[in-house]
Amino acid sequence: MFETIRQHQRLMLGFLLLLIIPAFAFFGISGYDRFFSDEGVVARVGGDRITRQEFDLAQRRQIENLRQVLGDQVDPALYDTPAVRAEIVQSLITQRILAQKAFAEGIAVPDAQLRGVIGRIDGLRRADGSFDSERYRAMLQSQGKSEIGFESEVRRDLALQVLPESISQTEFVPRAVLERLIAAAEQRREIREIVFRAQDFKDQVQPAEADLRKFYQDNVKAFETPESADVEYLVLSAASVANQIALNPEEVRAYYEQNRARFGTAEERRASHILIEVGGGTTRDAALAKARDLLAQLRAGGDFAALAKANSQDPGSAANGGDLGYFTRETMSKSFAEAAFKLPEGQISEPVETEFGIHLIRVTGIKGGSVPPFEQLRAQIEGEIRAQQSNRKFAELAENFTNTVYEQADSLQPAAERFKLPILKAAGLGRSSVDKLPADSPLRSPKLLAALFAQDSLRNRRNTEAIDIGNSTLVSARIAEYRPAKAAPFEEVQPRVRASFVDQEARRLAVAAGQKRLQALRDGSAPADGFGPAKTVTRSAAGDYKPETLEQIFRAPAKPLPAYVGIDRGADGYLLARIDEVSLPSEEELAKRRPQYRQQAIQMLGQQALAEYLASLKSEAKIAIPAPRASDAPLR
Repeated sequence: MFETIRQHQRLMLGFLLLLIIPAFAFFGISGYDRFFSDEGVVARVGGDRITRQEFDLAQRRQIENLRQVLGDQVDPALYDTPAVRAEIVQSLITQRILAQKAFAEGIAVPDAQLRGVIGRIDGLRRADGSFDSERYRAMLQSQGKSEIGFESEVRRDLALQVLPESISQTEFVPRAVLERLIAAAEQRREIREIVFRAQDFKDQVQPAEADLRKFYQDNVKAFETPESADVEYLVLSAASVANQIALNPEEVRAYYEQNRARFGTAEERRASHILIEVGGGTTRDAALAKARDLLAQLRAGGDFAALAKANSQDPGSAANGGDLGYFTRETMSKSFAEAAFKLPEGQISEPVETEFGIHLIRVTGIKGGSVPPFEQLRAQIEGEIRAQQSNRKFAELAENFTNTVYEQADSLQPAAERFKLPILKAAGLGRSSVDKLPADSPLRSPKLLAALFAQDSLRNRRNTEAIDIGNSTLVSARIAEYRPAKAAPFEEVQPRVRASFVDQEARRLAVAAGQKRLQALRDGSAPADGFGPAKTVTRSAAGDYKPETLEQIFRAPAKPLPAYVGIDRGADGYLLARIDEVSLPSEEELAKRRPQYRQQAIQMLGQQALAEYLASLKSEAKIAIPAPRASDAPLR
């Protein structure tokens, strides 16, 4: 219903800003490629340094977050561009400023809030809703984090949210602004169209050779043979290291034995109990005596459920005959669990004392507690061990690999022999080959391509540095053969020149014809005929129109009707639209949608207020960003 708000959020926000919010300048970072200083500092905020290590961690987190949403289709290379790196730096600067402000304001996160947030992490709750500490520790171990370190991160992130949330939740939307926003978003326009297609004008274009030669000279770069290179490269990854790891069968078996609890299903028991509380006038001896009396009745054939209903002081289970349902050992008090998990099914325990009082326990069901046989889990266990060992081994080899390709930069052969890696080859590679390469190609990394086509690499045919392309993978490459871009002779590319010239002129003629007809309609010198069938469009129901075309249709003045608008759609020709009717949904429909529009508008204004607040903090902070390193000298 509110697709117009979601799909055109920038437009709506801009509309609101024009009405009630003054413009302001966002803090920006100029475009750069190599922005790390020689000492590995990304930026300074006051006296604090934002290091390359922090940047690398933030970059990895960003990719991992995307991978959790999009799955394995995420290509890390696409998120390692100057623009994305600049955004990450801006984010780190903002976080540091907010952290400094939170500290100055004395903002602290209570332990209860921290526990609540961690407790809501997916997968950390058992079926009964209790927190699973073992899963929590296993999750942290898989991420290489300690409990203290992870909880410090969460506490810091929560503290950073306090100020933004307090700012963004204070906005309101005046009714007049809301109504104008709704009117703009919900407006419907009935239109008819004539399309002047470029292809319909191609027959009118008959260029002379002189025209083509001039067009060629004016656009000679468009007809160049692009530069290309044949390259060699090495890939050192945790996966390649894993293939070199030989596993000890005894080690595999020991891993199975050490992790039996994780591989199996935890034993669960169902039990009923009768609780006699201690305190409130009842001594421990009196409670024990009553429990023993009830036990005697049970052993004489008494009904457990009936006695529980009549005597148990556990309000949660007494009405159900003392039934506690199924539970695991960890969810019960230690002494209660020890007794319950020792009893055979159907038997009743001796009195058991816990912090809640004295219990009589009868086990009514047993399930789980099984572990799959070793052979069934062997492949999984070997995979886990290989992953652990390969990650450790990769970390050990990475520095040596980096040093080897740098110190013996005239060839990849020494590194290939030392690390038992094949030298891979690729032909016809260009600077902008990212989109032309297979999705899993290591050469898709913009960082690697930039290093490969750097002046030093081209001039001296030296190995690139070891480039981290993500997913525990390092790549070094070198140019084997380089072919610079060169202009193709006119005679060789004449057919392409002619096709491009005809396309351009045909588009120009289509636009000219459309504009001429538009002017004639507006001044009344042409009949308003020849238009196609009527169609109704809204901002949220664009039909087959592109967003930019739709915006021009709605931006056109609609008084008096019919009104006309002409739109140059480039290769798609020229669209001439006649607006015959402008309307809004019924007041009843708008009344249903108004609360959601108000909420969306408040959220957008809250985001804008937050952006202004952050810009204010940044303008007051002392922020320093190292200047980009000087580019390499040009080839001679």
